Amino acid sequence: MDSNPDWHRTRLSQEICIVWNWVVANGQFKDMACRTMMLKLERRGYLQLPERRTAGRNNAFIGHIPIGHSTTIIECVLQDLTPLTIEVVQSSETLRLFNHLLAKYHYLGFCSTVGENIKYIVYDCDRRPLACLLFGSAAWKVAGRDHEIGWDSKMRQDHLHPFQTHAKQIPDTSRNLPG
Repeated sequence: MDSNPDWHRTRLSQEICIVWNWVVANGQFKDMACRTMMLKLERRGYLQLPERRTAGRNNAFIGHIPIGHSTTIIECVLQDLTPLTIEVVQSSETLRLFNHLLAKYHYLGFCSTVGENIKYIVYDCDRRPLACLLFGSAAWKVAGRDHEIGWDSKMRQDHLHPFQTHAKQIPDTSRNLPG
C-alpha cells in the first residue's frame, strides 16, 4: 500500500484477487470475501487501509431494522401448517425480513454474508415465516473432506464449484412444533 498510496479499497481488493487468482467459477473476483479479510486484518492491527471514499452502507455497521412479522406461538403438528412454501430471497423487502429474522433469532446473531450464497425463507400456509435457510460457497480447502473424497488439488479445482455449505439455518424459536 505504501508503494501505491492512491489506491482505494476497491483497487486493493481487485489487485489481491488478481495476484492470488481469487476468483469464483465464472471468473469474477471474490471481492467481498477479500474486503472482509482486509477489514479483519485492519481490526487486528496488521495493516492500515485507505480512508473510505463513501460512508459504509453495510447493515453490520448500522444494525438491523426491526421488521414486523407474526410472532404468534404455533402449537400444532407440522402437517397442520402445510402446504409450506420455500421461497428464494430476491426482493429488498424480503432480504430485510431475512436479515432481521437471523439477527433476532439465530443464536449467533447475524451481520452479513461473505462470498456467494443463496437465501430462502420457509412460510406456512398462512404466510408466516417459519425458517430461514442460508447456503454459502463451499470452503476452498478442507483436508479431511478432500482426503475422504479422494481429491487432489486439480480435482478440487475442477469439482468444488457446485458444492455449497449450509451456512446458517434458523427455525423460529417461538414455534412449538411437535412431530
